[in-house]
Amino acid sequence: MSENCNNDCSSCSADCESRKPVDFRAHLNEHSSVKKLIGVLSGKGGVGKSMVTSLLAAASARAGQKTAILDADITGPSIPRIFGLKEKAYGVKEGILPVKTKTGIDVMSLNLLVDHDTDPVVWRGPVIAGTVKQFWTEVVWEDEDVMFIDMPPGTGDVTLTVFQSLPLDGIVIVSTPQELVGMIVEKAVRMAELMNIPALALVENMSYMQCPSCSEKIYPFGKSRLGELASKYGIPLTAAIPIDADLRSACDEGRIEDYAGTCLMELAVALLEE
Repeated sequence: MSENCNNDCSSCSADCESRKPVDFRAHLNEHSSVKKLIGVLSGKGGVGKSMVTSLLAAASARAGQKTAILDADITGPSIPRIFGLKEKAYGVKEGILPVKTKTGIDVMSLNLLVDHDTDPVVWRGPVIAGTVKQFWTEVVWEDEDVMFIDMPPGTGDVTLTVFQSLPLDGIVIVSTPQELVGMIVEKAVRMAELMNIPALALVENMSYMQCPSCSEKIYPFGKSRLGELASKYGIPLTAAIPIDADLRSACDEGRIEDYAGTCLMELAVALLEE
């Protein structure tokens, strides 16, 4: 700071420390390597964000990619249940080791650290945000081709922490067909724009049902708005997930890797090539 500083940066051209942008990025564990980092985000809860994260990870692993999931939804961590994980994470000299799913996906979630997965997390925002950063800096993510981050709903503390602290390559936004969701999608897109993070894809969950007799698509929540929203907000990739009893059972029973549906396979491959 100059001796003659009047604290009015708008009229000053001096290159002092106080004018330099603050770097909030957290450093990856020295024993880790993550080539691509994709956040999965929804502007509201209950749209299937964790399911989409799990399907994308399973599809990426099926495509031969070393895959990881960082569960940043600290107060509502459902990733371990979806994959049927019972083992707990533990620490070694190099850091905390993630738990592997049966197909080799590395997972870190708060529910892999607490005694009981139904124990509530009664923490304030800064502690929750700090935990997410620790999952990045203290976990040993070994040679990951792609990591998906399951974000909490909304555009609050944790989402901001992820956007500022982690080197995201882009986000996938999850929506449903209801009219109101258009506004929610815009909130997520606008936040990403403010943080200079590209919105790579829009996934519409519960998009349609398929008649078991004639295979006709039925739209119980109204006609899909997927193409309309993607075009409006300039999102290049899209995918639609049907209402599927087999998918629901796979999630509830921890068998997501056994689900035979391929609704997100094409999207997962496209994200890997981005």
